Amino acid sequence: MYAPAGVKTSKDFPVPDTMKAWVLGDPGQLTLKDKPVPVPKKAEVLVRIDAVAICATDLDNIYHGPPALIEGGLPFNKNWTPGHEYMGTVVALGPGVDEYKIGQRISVEIHAGCGQCKRCREGMYTSCHNYGLNYGDVDKGHRANGFTTDGGFCEYQVNNINTLVAISDEMSDEEGTLVVTAGTAMYGLTEVGGLVAGESVVVTGPGPIGLMAVAVAKALGAQPVILTGTRDNRLQLGLELGADHVVNIRKDANVVAAVRKANGGKGVDYVIECSAAPNAVNEALKMVNRGGKVCLAAFPHDPALVDIAHIVRNNIYLYGIRGEGKSATHRAEAFMRQKRFDATKIHTHTFPLADLPTALRYAKDRVDDAIKVVVKAKMDAAHKQAAE
Repeated sequence: MYAPAGVKTSKDFPVPDTMKAWVLGDPGQLTLKDKPVPVPKKAEVLVRIDAVAICATDLDNIYHGPPALIEGGLPFNKNWTPGHEYMGTVVALGPGVDEYKIGQRISVEIHAGCGQCKRCREGMYTSCHNYGLNYGDVDKGHRANGFTTDGGFCEYQVNNINTLVAISDEMSDEEGTLVVTAGTAMYGLTEVGGLVAGESVVVTGPGPIGLMAVAVAKALGAQPVILTGTRDNRLQLGLELGADHVVNIRKDANVVAAVRKANGGKGVDYVIECSAAPNAVNEALKMVNRGGKVCLAAFPHDPALVDIAHIVRNNIYLYGIRGEGKSATHRAEAFMRQKRFDATKIHTHTFPLADLPTALRYAKDRVDDAIKVVVKAKMDAAHKQAAE
C-alpha cells in the first residue's frame, strides 16, 4: 500500500501504489494503462481526481500537440497523460504541508510558476519564463499539469499547494471542474480593468469560457453585457447566465453595427474575445469605443491579419491572457460559492473515466450539442445510466 517516506497519509483515504491513467501515443491515440501513483514533494499534495472536464485545449494537445510541451517538444509517445481541468480530494500531504487537510475537496489551477522569474514575482505565473523547461524535474521551474507535466485523465495527480482552490462541500464534482473555466473568464476581465461595474462588455463566442465570461461580467456589475455567436441555443444559455443582449452573427451579418445598436449606438468599453474566429480580432477592435480594451482569450489555429492602424488611431488596448492567472480562480470560486451565477448550466454530459475516448468525441464533434463534457473516475448509478 502507498506509504512514501515523509508523506502523510490517512487510513480513511487509502491510496494504491498504481493507478489507471490514459497515455497519449500517436496524435489522437490514447491507451488506458497502469502508472505508479505519483509522490508529493515539499509544498505538494496528492489529489484523488474525482472529476475532470474536457477543454478545447485538451483536444489541441491530444490531436495536434501544441500548446503541450513535453521534454522540450511534442507530447506524442512520451508516456504522457493529458487533461487539466480537474477537481478532487486531498489524500496525501507532502513534507511540511499544513495548509490543506486530508479529505479536503479542492479544485485546481493548471499553472504553478517557478516563483523566481520576473513574471512569477509579478503574480503572472501563467506567463512564467521557465514554462515547459522542467518536465520530469519539478523542483525548479514552471509546472502546468496537462501541458508540461502529466495531467488529470487518471485517478491521482500531484499538485503544488499554490494551485489548490478549496471548494464548498455543497458544490458538486461537476461544478468543481468549472472553477478553472470561470477563473479564466475572471482573469480576462481582471486584465482589461477589474472594476467593470457599469461598463459595457461584449463577449464573442458562446463556448464554455465565453459563457462563463458573460456570467462573471454580469456578476461584476457590467451593463450591458452583449454576447455574439452562431447558435441560438448557446445564445439563449448566455441570456440565462446574465447577457442583456445577444447577436446571432449568421442572422445579422453586420455584427459590429448590431453590437453598437445594443449599446445605444456607441462602441463598448471592453470585448472579451473567446471565439478564435479568423476575423474576430478586427471585429472586436471595431466594437470598442476609442480608448477601449480587447482581451484575447482563445487560441486561433492560424495567424490573423490585424488592422494595427485602427488600434493606434483609436488608442485601443489589446491584451492576451494565458489560462487563469493572478489568483482569478479563487475569486471565481467565491462567486460560485455565493451562487452569483450557475456554472452548471454549461455542463452537458458526464462519462466514466474508462470511456474517455467517447467523451472526447462528444467534446470534439459537439455530439448532442455538447458544451462541457466531464469524466469521473467513480460514477453513481444515475450518471452511468446517463452516459449509456
